[in-house]
Amino acid sequence: MDGMVRVHDWSGLAKEVLGGRPITREEALAILRSADDELLEVLQAAFLIRSAYYGKKVKLNMIINAKSGLCPEDCGYCSQSIDSKAPVSKYPLLSKETILKGASEAIRRKAGTYCIVASGRRPTDHEIEQVVGAVEEIRATTDLKICCCLGFLDEQHAAKLAAAGVHRYNHNLNTSREQYPKITSTHTYEDREDTVMQVKQAGISPCSGAIFGMGESDEEAVDIAFSLKELDVDSIPCNFLHAIEGTLLAGRKELHPRQCLRLLAMMRFVNPTKEIRISGGREVNLRSLQPLGLYAANSIFVGDYLTTQGQEPTQDWDMIADLGFEIETCAL
Repeated sequence: MDGMVRVHDWSGLAKEVLGGRPITREEALAILRSADDELLEVLQAAFLIRSAYYGKKVKLNMIINAKSGLCPEDCGYCSQSIDSKAPVSKYPLLSKETILKGASEAIRRKAGTYCIVASGRRPTDHEIEQVVGAVEEIRATTDLKICCCLGFLDEQHAAKLAAAGVHRYNHNLNTSREQYPKITSTHTYEDREDTVMQVKQAGISPCSGAIFGMGESDEEAVDIAFSLKELDVDSIPCNFLHAIEGTLLAGRKELHPRQCLRLLAMMRFVNPTKEIRISGGREVNLRSLQPLGLYAANSIFVGDYLTTQGQEPTQDWDMIADLGFEIETCAL
């Protein structure tokens, strides 16, 4: 802690952020290294910022794993990676009818955003056309907001998704620039940045976030938050590594619930106006402290993730109600 910025008035810092002063990297690092005795003060300060922009509303998002496995990338955290030995389902892009059924399920789960996710390096022209057809029908028949996550995009594919009415596109940075080669070798950090920029240029709302717990230092976690700030993404999923047996990162367990809460608070301080979403690994990393995460974050996934299970939607609805919060019907 030598040379560290020590913050004792967390609420005062939050008020400065609300007044327009960005926090420094040193202050962000101080959040991650704050004492357990200060945790509730840190969360209350994060809530001052969260409530100023989002009140007590919580956005719900639902994923459909529209194409599973069959991925040539070697991302160490992913059970769908070419190097993964995890027993996951493998299938090509689901039919339009199945994707449409997923939209109905999203509505049943009270989700405002329906996330169509496909494994692989990048979509083919045929896959883009399949997704476009499904999106157009969902847009014509429901009020759902549509997010796609299909891998790397070029200008042409981004334009087609935008024209179909895709509201948001997810492409996570996942970790810091320095850490990236330790996690993936088949593409670069810059490749991921490029897709986020393609999305923005096409007029689609950019969604990009991180996976914490993959060996990054506190400084690197702060770097991720500031990189997302510099990219000016609208939505930031905060994933906490769920180390799946058979993946290259199997057995890694670096996080505890209190540190997950600090990471969420830090992300809120660095990106005060943005949607902060508690994403993959929420149930297994935050455990009984899940409700406290919503004092910093304003969004969660409801139901299952790509290859791992989430808790029942009714548990999420009850958690939100027990906090005195409410589900936001308009997801963007």
